[in-house]
Amino acid sequence: MPKLKTHRGAAKRFKITGTGKIKKHSGYKSHLLTGKSAKRTRSLRKASLVSDSECVNIKRLLPYL
Repeated sequence: MPKLKTHRGAAKRFKITGTGKIKKHSGYKSHLLTGKSAKRTRSLRKASLVSDSECVNIKRLLPYL
């Protein structure tokens, strides 16, 4: 069986926590910020955890994490 390749786009976007959960940063924060409230843009700074249903797909893209 050949080696699996890591999806480089996913590797730059996701990190694994110590307990094995997947952490991500929010999108929607690069432009068109004047229409978004200050509370919304502050909350977009924080990292969040990926839902369990998406974890299966992300772990397939990142076989060695």
